[in-house]
Amino acid sequence: MVKLESDFLSIPAMRASAFLACAMLKVLANEDRLLILCQLIQGARNVGELEEQLGIRQPTLSQQLTVLRDEGLVTTERKGKYIIYSLVSVEVVQIMQTLYSVYCGKKQHP
Repeated sequence: MVKLESDFLSIPAMRASAFLACAMLKVLANEDRLLILCQLIQGARNVGELEEQLGIRQPTLSQQLTVLRDEGLVTTERKGKYIIYSLVSVEVVQIMQTLYSVYCGKKQHP
């Protein structure tokens, strides 16, 4: 049996961690948001760049970026007429790296 660090947490502490994990997973449980995060993990982007790279229409893209910003996963910076989005959450970087290795790594699923 594989032991995880969480084996040493009390049940109340595990419950609090589970609550936070569920909140994060709810935010990530959207295909467009996952694609946006996959792009932002490679570097900051503006809406036009994301729209071109992902093929997500601007209204949908803006809506999903707002969710990510409101949840504290991305931050914005104005550069001239552009708003630049970048990742701010270390946790989301770790989760996205894990998801990438499982689902997009060398042994991709058919």
